[in-house]
Amino acid sequence: MIMDLARDDVMEDQDLEELDRETTAETPLQEVRSSYLTHFPGAVRQKAYIFDGEGRFYNKEWDLAEGTGKEFCWYHVELPKGDQRLSQSAQYLIDVLCPPLKLQDILSLVSNGPFCGHVDGALVFRVNSPGPPSSNFTFRIAARVTENSVITVSLGRVPRLGFSRVGESLLSEIPTLESPNYPRHPKEGSGIVIREHVLEFLLTMNHSEEADNPVPKSVSNLVVHIIDTHVDHLQDIVTKLEIELDSVELELDKGGFSLKKQMLDDRRFPKLHLNLQRLLQVVAHGEQVFPRVKERCSSKLWFATEDINSLEELIGRLRRLKENIGFIANRVTAIQAGLDSWQAEQINRKLYYLSFLSIIFLPLSIITGIFGMNVGGVPWTGQSAPELKDGFRNVMMLCVAMLGMLLLCFLFPKIYTHVASWYRRRSLLRRSWSLTRRSFIRRSQMTALEERNGYLRI
Repeated sequence: MIMDLARDDVMEDQDLEELDRETTAETPLQEVRSSYLTHFPGAVRQKAYIFDGEGRFYNKEWDLAEGTGKEFCWYHVELPKGDQRLSQSAQYLIDVLCPPLKLQDILSLVSNGPFCGHVDGALVFRVNSPGPPSSNFTFRIAARVTENSVITVSLGRVPRLGFSRVGESLLSEIPTLESPNYPRHPKEGSGIVIREHVLEFLLTMNHSEEADNPVPKSVSNLVVHIIDTHVDHLQDIVTKLEIELDSVELELDKGGFSLKKQMLDDRRFPKLHLNLQRLLQVVAHGEQVFPRVKERCSSKLWFATEDINSLEELIGRLRRLKENIGFIANRVTAIQAGLDSWQAEQINRKLYYLSFLSIIFLPLSIITGIFGMNVGGVPWTGQSAPELKDGFRNVMMLCVAMLGMLLLCFLFPKIYTHVASWYRRRSLLRRSWSLTRRSFIRRSQMTALEERNGYLRI
């Protein structure tokens, strides 16, 4: 089920990327490639916007220039979710961001771990979690903010991060159900047909589409929008995990031996628990970085007060999200504990069957062993020769002696404990008796001496 969900997510991301290309191509200014040649053409996705400060935006060429007056620019780089090393990602950024960025800017954007500070006069913050870039639980978002420009770097596509023309949102359409008799011919005048798999995808979203994004009128609005989409992305992952856990619990209630054994063999829940820990690490990084971003931005004259309050609300959402992830981790632990107890019960049942068989066959093996001995004097065999009649008796005496030695070996620790405790008690009694006797003799001598001196000590 996890693989199917991941495959569906990849297909949905590809469809949304194609929608982005179609919608951005119809904006007033066409997106233009960089004027200089790159060493890795097509390795990363690039988006460049310019905002006029009045609620309108346009695509622009990739020149990394800052805006003037009320205008401000946004340049976004989307790194591929592959198996590339961190140094390869740094090379991609150097290829598309240098110049004008310097090496310290590139390193501050691409390095792992949380960070918030000023680098070369610009505010830089990142929430980059370590882990394989191809994992769905590895999140990386970094931003370099100045008064008139923002440069962001993300790992893979972040839902709702970009912008598209108003009026193309699926959520603003009037939906209709697919007719069972005529599935390919909806009624005239009805709305758009919403299929079941599309509804399942939309139910996992906790936000609107890109066409519904309010266009930022300032750099502070844009910074809040970037952090908001990052939190929404985390919330989407948590919602998918909750839906998946609900379906797994239903399957476990209905499933039998084969399903539970398959889940144990695949180590499904330990892997899910590890992914939850990675997700908790991402949320913890956000809890460290975003309060510092709010503190640094509050000292900026161009950062609006209402956006400071919005950052505070996003920090509160992160804390609640962390609690929700903890609840999911407890559910996963409870399910894994139930599977472990079921596995232990199956093992105990098999051991019970083995012990029952041993109860049946052990006396039989003893009898056959005794009467199958190659010695003389075995009863009921007619071996009455005088030189052979003591063989069976001697062997049985040897077996009894061996059994006594084995029992002694098993009982020796207990016997030794009782003997040692008895010896300690006896030693303590002797010592206390000797001390009591000495003190009595000493008091008797002192009493006699005092009587001789003519007074009795009270």
